[in-house]
Amino acid sequence: MKKKGDMKDDKLAVLIDADNVPYAHVKEMLEEISKNGTPTIKRIYADWTKPTVSGWKSVLLENAITPIQQYSYTTGKNSSDSALIIDAMDILYSEKVDGFCIVSSDSDFTRLATRLREAGMLVIGFGEKKTPKPFISACDKFIYLEILKTSSQETSVTKQTSKPKEKQEPLSKVDAKTIKLITESVNDLADESGWAFLGDLGNFILKKKPEFDPRNYGFPKLLPLIKNIDKFKIDERETGVNNIRHIYLKQK
Repeated sequence: MKKKGDMKDDKLAVLIDADNVPYAHVKEMLEEISKNGTPTIKRIYADWTKPTVSGWKSVLLENAITPIQQYSYTTGKNSSDSALIIDAMDILYSEKVDGFCIVSSDSDFTRLATRLREAGMLVIGFGEKKTPKPFISACDKFIYLEILKTSSQETSVTKQTSKPKEKQEPLSKVDAKTIKLITESVNDLADESGWAFLGDLGNFILKKKPEFDPRNYGFPKLLPLIKNIDKFKIDERETGVNNIRHIYLKQK
């Protein structure tokens, strides 16, 4: 049986709650999803008669996302939640996908994410920094939409002008808790000589903190973040295959 999330050709169902996420940078979000698998089902839920979701309509066709109409029968209640949850369970029992991407900043999907993981599904969450912690913790991995927006803006500026751009403020700071998380994870993975393989470190940290991403701290990858902390020895070891090197870490 295939281990969840260990293959880039995983088939993923992308379910978007239009009421609780912005429509900007949908393209960047789908590109990020593609790093984890193939989005074979893409659906977005909203009451499309409302003007508040009109911004989404222009990006649906361009990104091949199927809109699902859900009328608001009760004032003040997000009716899209139930439609998304019912569809997710139908897709789960159809056995057509290996995982789900739930795009929402709403904690209402916490139980859904938990149930999908119980069924052996990979669950990746996308939402804004304001997303409640319970939903984040219920996912295998959670990605803040703000870091995708930043990457998109930086790429656009680079193409348009050679002038230096003012650096975007990171979502989080590398504080004592972050350093402790990384240090303890390195020690947990370390062999008898104290060395830990960098390739295993990122996934191991995600098991403890699903929202962990070097981009949250202003770094494109994990290694630059590790080097910035300056608490680890770094050893690059030759593999003998196509100049590929494996990087190992050890606490100083």
